[in-house]
Amino acid sequence: MGGFAFGIPVLFIGISSVVIEEAENMRQLRFSVFFSLIVALGSVALLSPANATAEHEGPRNGATYITTVLDSSGNFTTRTVLTLHADHTMSVVAADQGGPTFFFTSQLGSWKPDGKGGVVAKTLDFDYPPNADVVRIDYTISFDSDHDRVTGTETLTAFPLQGNPLDGGGTVLTTATFTGELVKP
Repeated sequence: MGGFAFGIPVLFIGISSVVIEEAENMRQLRFSVFFSLIVALGSVALLSPANATAEHEGPRNGATYITTVLDSSGNFTTRTVLTLHADHTMSVVAADQGGPTFFFTSQLGSWKPDGKGGVVAKTLDFDYPPNADVVRIDYTISFDSDHDRVTGTETLTAFPLQGNPLDGGGTVLTTATFTGELVKP
């Protein structure tokens, strides 16, 4: 069987089997390339785990510390449970957050390595009415060699409830120091 296409004689005998065979070859080639790509990406992921970086600052798998907080005069202020999560989020619960002097929420925020073996962190909490506001707490945290103990500072800065605590400004309330011990299972 034959015909003409653009004035050129074309032979259609067996064309469907050739097209089917080429399509099957292309499908197999695509599958081989796809499979090879998956194997290569999997190998890279296995050989380069997330915590295999040159920067070993802060807890690799997260850590929780019980801390004692002292004011700028060295007087006891409160105890906290400070958790540095492996995903670089942070949470803090303070013994005095439910009163009788202050009424505020737990703190939530994030942390990152400081380039000197410790971390810097930033959390936020809300004060309840009648003194409703938002407070940003900026942390510097240092670790002992085993990450079993921490020391650091926390600076509390207040903002109006509708203010932006992530922007400059605010009113510095206090800077305190703390020491802590790793909570072990």
